[in-house]
Amino acid sequence: MKSELNRQWILAERPDGLFSEDHFTYQEAIIRPLQNEQFLVEVFYLSLDPTQRLWAETDTYLPAVEIGDVMRGLGMGVVVKSRNPAFQEGDIVQGMTGWQSHVVTDGRSFSQVPANSGLPLSVYMGPLGMTGITAYFGLLDIGRPEAGETLVVTGAAGAVGSIACQIGKIKGMNVVGLAGSDDKCQWLEKELGIDTAVNYRDSNVWQQLQQACPDGVDVVFENVGGKSLDMALGLINVGARVALCGYISGYTKEQNPGCHNLPMLISKRASIEGFLVLDYVHKSREALTDLGKWLMDGRLKYRMDIETGFKELPTAINKLFSGENNGKLLMQINKLPESP
Repeated sequence: MKSELNRQWILAERPDGLFSEDHFTYQEAIIRPLQNEQFLVEVFYLSLDPTQRLWAETDTYLPAVEIGDVMRGLGMGVVVKSRNPAFQEGDIVQGMTGWQSHVVTDGRSFSQVPANSGLPLSVYMGPLGMTGITAYFGLLDIGRPEAGETLVVTGAAGAVGSIACQIGKIKGMNVVGLAGSDDKCQWLEKELGIDTAVNYRDSNVWQQLQQACPDGVDVVFENVGGKSLDMALGLINVGARVALCGYISGYTKEQNPGCHNLPMLISKRASIEGFLVLDYVHKSREALTDLGKWLMDGRLKYRMDIETGFKELPTAINKLFSGENNGKLLMQINKLPESP
């Protein structure tokens, strides 16, 4: 065991707006001895995701994090001690670790990460993890894309949105992405190869979106909500499909503009459907097979935004809401294991 102390961020109060250190209590706790079937994980990556803001405030598809509990979150780490025959010392695992440096678990929410793949471990928390699976099934199962159709992706330069954009191109679609800076738009067009990227902060964003979708919009992959969703709905065709993946514009209560074009769903006989990646865990092998192939043959690219420093967790997550992150946001809190 490398440390007898477990560093933890405990939820102290419900947030109203962006996260701050005032919403949490930092503590160090003694790591308890292992019982039979348990193992100890030293966490090195924590995933920072918009849904964590909701978990801290209210009941969603999971109960709200209890005041006084470790903040909920996905993580990846190395098994440093085990009394569980299914998990050996040195195994790399991922699961619901929470915001802490170590976790004792029986493994029910954990899975092993492929060893010696030659890929960075961070990939398994990005395009070959829940991020990629979310984009894959949200677009293919809910969006049901067809070659030649127009896809609009909001939050297109984000972790999930950027993967959805590329899957759309792989499926032969005209892909239009909304992103929050000129640099992100350039990356989407030049590196990922989408047809048009529009900076939603531009004053003429509506005119640009209209020009990019001269034949209307058939599929919307929605991560942002609010104004972005409203504009996309204003251009939908008859029979359009809207995959509602996220609604980050409303998570902090600081920027939650209304959506006025919902009646378009009626006149266009269109559908809007929310989904959770949890609905597709049982089919994850299908997604990972395709995603892995596309990654290896160069058709799928990604960005990882890896911060460092356990003490910065409560404020680093706010990059997701300001749009400062570039791709999948992770926090490295311990040294990565050395390659064998």
